[in-house]
Amino acid sequence: MDSKQLLAFALDKIDDMKARDIVHIDVSKSSDITDFMIVCSGTSKRHVLSIADHLAKEARHADAEPLGYEGQSDGEWALVDLGDVVVHVMQDQARSYYDLEKLWG
Repeated sequence: MDSKQLLAFALDKIDDMKARDIVHIDVSKSSDITDFMIVCSGTSKRHVLSIADHLAKEARHADAEPLGYEGQSDGEWALVDLGDVVVHVMQDQARSYYDLEKLWG
């Protein structure tokens, strides 16, 4: 998958799990690490983990093995690194505190 296909794939999979307030940011001009960043919210620790788990499992099934997966034990903020797309799934409090959209937007 190219980076735009991977972005569409990730957006679809987090939408499957009813992620809220989904924002994607093209960071290709400001980052050598990834092309796109997705930030979305979950309603609870369990919801955050479910969204991230679903994305990681579906990526594996599509032969897009995640390069990293962080935050499984906490549930406040989970990160799934798909290479060209990095997905941040956060609870509202963590999302407003770190304000990644402002930092990268």
